[in-house]
Amino acid sequence: MPDLGHPLELGSFLTPTAADPQRVAELAMLSEAVGLDLVTMQDHPYQPGFLDTWTLLSVVAARTTSVRLAPNVASLPLRPPAVLARSVASLDLLSGGRVELGLGAGAFWDAIEAMGAPRLSPGQAVDALAEAVEVIRALWDTSARGGVRVDGEHHHVRGAKRGPAPAHPVEIWLGAYKPRMLALTGRVADGWLPSLGYLQPGDLARGNAIVDDAALEAGRTPADVRRLLNISGRFGPSGREPLHGPPQQWAEELAAFALDDGVSVFILGSDDPDDLRRFAAEVAPAVRELVAAERAEAEAGRAEAGVEADRAEPGRADGGRADGGRTAPERVEAASAAGRDGAASGASGSGAARSTAGTAPRGPGGAVRGGSPFAVAPTPDDGVRLVAEQPWDEASRPQGPAPDADRTYTAEELATGQHLVDVHDHLRAELARVRDLVDQVEAGSMDVGVARSHINTMTMRQNSWVLGTYCESYCRVVTTHHTLEDRSMFPHLRRSDERLAPVIDRLEQEHHVIHDVLEGVDRALVRLVSGPDGMPGLRAAVDLLTDTLLSHLAYEERELVEPLARLGMH
Repeated sequence: MPDLGHPLELGSFLTPTAADPQRVAELAMLSEAVGLDLVTMQDHPYQPGFLDTWTLLSVVAARTTSVRLAPNVASLPLRPPAVLARSVASLDLLSGGRVELGLGAGAFWDAIEAMGAPRLSPGQAVDALAEAVEVIRALWDTSARGGVRVDGEHHHVRGAKRGPAPAHPVEIWLGAYKPRMLALTGRVADGWLPSLGYLQPGDLARGNAIVDDAALEAGRTPADVRRLLNISGRFGPSGREPLHGPPQQWAEELAAFALDDGVSVFILGSDDPDDLRRFAAEVAPAVRELVAAERAEAEAGRAEAGVEADRAEPGRADGGRADGGRTAPERVEAASAAGRDGAASGASGSGAARSTAGTAPRGPGGAVRGGSPFAVAPTPDDGVRLVAEQPWDEASRPQGPAPDADRTYTAEELATGQHLVDVHDHLRAELARVRDLVDQVEAGSMDVGVARSHINTMTMRQNSWVLGTYCESYCRVVTTHHTLEDRSMFPHLRRSDERLAPVIDRLEQEHHVIHDVLEGVDRALVRLVSGPDGMPGLRAAVDLLTDTLLSHLAYEERELVEPLARLGMH
């Protein structure tokens, strides 16, 4: 099955261990702090060594603000559907619409029966799950009149009052492996959630086919069913086993699952905080870039071939593909070499009330095929400064050569320049998160240590700056299987056009300055620990970072977007 075009999300799959009850809550908070999208918990109510999952999710919801939450998956035989529906809706309302429902038909039947639930055959368990989904959805539907009535073989609801309605349309994800469960998923569910460790080679493709066929038979489209995947692995040297190796290997393998099997949500089963940090800081941005690059290449291929979106196959959320029959690793490799991610973070903006409206590069610009203006728009500097102190003289910045008005650019050349803007948009989005973290610390809703941990996992903090924001991202992610050195971009531009040398020298100097400014933010966070009088210093440090970072990014884009399109990146 091809890529369905859903936004990529990454999350954690935690063990609700009762022996250290605070640790799992802290791991959930860490998951949010490092930027993961989702926190999920095992649900085995018959396991005396585990905390109750719904109680734990409620505590985590109270201690977090943005991360989404779900059981992975709720054991239906021990969760009566009418009660479960109200539990989910209540927590969704209390958390501001952050709850989804992973649901399973039941496993470990000896333990389930020991807890007082009747033992069901596999077929009966699937029927019971289908009835439960009907009950849950009916109780959430407060627009319908009358009480809920479901007279099933396993679940009987006779006039139950509807409500409360969840704060948002809660998705129901089914943990399914066998054909009947997969067909049920296609008919009624919002997502298919298997675990990679339980799958044999080819099971994803076979499962997708069953889900897709059932969805179409039910009058739905395959894209109506999100594909999620629980994963596990080990970070280390390159290895032959899946997800056993460095973060780049993980990113390539997950990108292949996204492009070949339609998986858009990857949930890491690990209780190791270092694994969660690396998954968020190194794997997440890399896999997003690889998938976005392939999607951009497919879109460019369709545009060049004159394929209109409404001619795509029914049920294809991405409007069709133009991959030439290549395997996912081959497409990832090709997309990497093209150097495009289409928006690595899925967000843009400065986070400091600054304009991000595009403007044309300085000078008359060039043209793409067909005579259109140069299509890559650098983000301008609005000139707003939040502090009087400025570490450099902006008026002394050198300028590079003006673009050739008669120059034309291919889609591939324009994508190389666009990638710089996209990477910078990711840094602007991170800056907005830094400012939000400071707001949370000042409001007392976040611990200073958690804020520092979050900032230290960001790309802007991981980047050594002297190597260049673009180069760091390009070298780490886009040049898969190459030995490109971190300093490749600037030397290449110097060699290719000596007129750029003064600009490159100045950008390198500013990278050193920004590194020092970031260190100043970290020192201000440390000082804040000793007392609340450190907040003004932290505000000033973050304001200075805002001024310098946004000014620098705008300058770098203004001077390098066109040269990158013209000279490429080798």
